[in-house]
Amino acid sequence: MPRVLVTGATGFIGSHVVRALLARGDDVRVTVRASSRADALEGLDVERVKADVGDRAALRRAARGVERAFHVAGTTYLRLPAEQLMRINAEGTRNVLEACLAAGVERVVHVSSVAAIGPARRGGALDERHVRTGPLGIPYADAKHAAEVEALRVAARGLDVVLACPGHVFGAGDDRKSSTEVVRRFLLRRIPAYVDGAICIVDVEDVAAGLLLCDERGVGGERYILGTRNYTWERLFGELERISGVEGPALRVPLPVALALAEAAARTPGPRMASAAEVRAAAHWWTYRSAKARRELGWQTRPHEDTVEETVRYHQERLGDRLRRSGTRQPLPLRVVGRVVREVVR
Repeated sequence: MPRVLVTGATGFIGSHVVRALLARGDDVRVTVRASSRADALEGLDVERVKADVGDRAALRRAARGVERAFHVAGTTYLRLPAEQLMRINAEGTRNVLEACLAAGVERVVHVSSVAAIGPARRGGALDERHVRTGPLGIPYADAKHAAEVEALRVAARGLDVVLACPGHVFGAGDDRKSSTEVVRRFLLRRIPAYVDGAICIVDVEDVAAGLLLCDERGVGGERYILGTRNYTWERLFGELERISGVEGPALRVPLPVALALAEAAARTPGPRMASAAEVRAAAHWWTYRSAKARRELGWQTRPHEDTVEETVRYHQERLGDRLRRSGTRQPLPLRVVGRVVREVVR
């Protein structure tokens, strides 16, 4: 029974990876930060080791005696400062993989993101062969790309590393307001408007299965995209409206207008609907093809409609009375403006 290390095991993806590894019969060790909530690991037969991605000594101890590793730890919070995103996602990756190299770990699956690859042109879709030519000016995407560079640098020194790039992860169990936060905000009618963009969604359980296949069948140094369905924001919001009965955003606004509103909101007290970084990210087409993972790994996925519906139901159950109090219709002024705009652009 191999001993496997999982960083980021208390998170949305990481906790599903742990369960999949236990089902595979592995002996699982997980890193847990001192400040982490470990609810997602409750009742699971795992060895817990206190370690943060910034603590090299703790990571070396965590990697000792391990045969395989899954580096899932990181942050997806777009509102963090660029230097903090880089420190956690890129420098943290270097620290984890160097600890694995020093410990003689046989293989590491580095959980990257499609954000590291970069966005497609409008209406298009990218695969693993796409090469980024420079920074995007979106701190999260730039940090994830830098993390891949760090992973490949350690691989060049002898560590067997497989890169996995999940799309935008949906499914049940996201209690940390990470990648399914867009669904929760939709249900609470906290997305009054949107920009022209698109995302690639994928089920969290399919991601966990894909990561284990990367470990079992992946080629070292190769990248595998794990995505199911490409959605424009308009199409996704329409799907969420159909499933939930909550009215979708009434207004699609040009990117310059959305940025101006986000920047103005940042200068005023109180909660913000979206930061400028979030608006810039939403305006891209994060759309991809996963043929390589299906062909080379034998990766299979459930119907995307089931994934979206399960995500909606999960948040509906958690929100309960709060959701009922918020209502299902967008504010009347937004509906009127949205109707006028649609008539003008016809």
